[in-house]
Amino acid sequence: MTADELSEIIQQGENSSVEFKEDGVRPDSLAREMVAFANGSGGVICIGITDTGQPTGADTSRITEEWVMNICRTNIVPPLQVGYEQLLFRDHVVVVITIPKGPDKPYQSDHRYLIRVGSTNRTATQTELMRLFQVAGVFHYDGVPIPATGMADLNMAALDTYFSPYHLEFSREMEESRRTLLKNTDILTESGETTIAGMLLFGMNPSRHLSQSGIAFAHYAGNEIGDELIDKQILEGTLQFQVDSALACIRHNIMRPSRIEGGLRADTANLLPERVFRELVVNAVVHRNYAIAGSRVRIFMFSDRIEFISPGRLPNTVTIDKLRAGVSYAANPIIVKFMENIGYMDRLGRGFPLVIHEVTKQGGEVAVRELGEELRVTIVWAP
Repeated sequence: MTADELSEIIQQGENSSVEFKEDGVRPDSLAREMVAFANGSGGVICIGITDTGQPTGADTSRITEEWVMNICRTNIVPPLQVGYEQLLFRDHVVVVITIPKGPDKPYQSDHRYLIRVGSTNRTATQTELMRLFQVAGVFHYDGVPIPATGMADLNMAALDTYFSPYHLEFSREMEESRRTLLKNTDILTESGETTIAGMLLFGMNPSRHLSQSGIAFAHYAGNEIGDELIDKQILEGTLQFQVDSALACIRHNIMRPSRIEGGLRADTANLLPERVFRELVVNAVVHRNYAIAGSRVRIFMFSDRIEFISPGRLPNTVTIDKLRAGVSYAANPIIVKFMENIGYMDRLGRGFPLVIHEVTKQGGEVAVRELGEELRVTIVWAP
């Protein structure tokens, strides 16, 4: 970090990624701040700065790199790796600790799992803690049972279709055999309740039990959400139906300038192949965090871009750069297994690089951004 960069950070004031501490900061207090940042998207702690941004300086004979690293090893579980720098700001030495997005989250200090909310820290709720464990890959939400559901909530015809390549006529099997098969394939839990994955792939009415399931599609005439609305759809049903319906909406709403040549209509614009949109829609519904209730996948079309917004962050070990390079991940491995088996995706990591290649070839750009608890993929492109 340069002195100018430090100056800009201090001028911003404390926020969701910046914390100021004075010279007398205690180890337990510093550990709590680092844990909260590591459990989120990372952050910066400036020691030797008051809450109002005034420099008072840090005693670098006490607040040494060894002192900070020792706190990371002994006061934080699991141990955390951070960056340490000493910089001059208005004639005062400021210690800057840079905390990355933790690769081994969730982290805890003094038996507390903390998260950053605005410019303050608080203990994670049960739901928030569950999300942290899910991002860590320790817990997979798509295997969670849905209370008061069972085999009667599943579509027998859809199950017949799925199992037919395995030479099984599911609906003709004995009930106990059907139940055992559904448990072995993670469609039912051991207690006989439908899993989230089972409901999303084979449920009679998934949105009845999972209100967060579905895709909200909107097409705006201009470049902002406040512009005239051309089309709006709420797409509910199984994941297969959601994907197919979303692609139909995109096809219907994309402008296709054309002219007549030799009695035939020919496109006069650079149109992206459908597999680009298919890949992004499938990724959005398959890898989203279904533990985030009340938030659907959203697809927004504007005159200059298309946005695919999926609830949930990338897993711990996956960065945006890795995603662009083709590193695959499975936030919902049961859902991935079924979607792969029915031909909607593969695990080879080829999809996102293909999207970037096709969009770039047509003169467009692909932007990926984590914003809070959402992943936003934007195709900046116009026919």
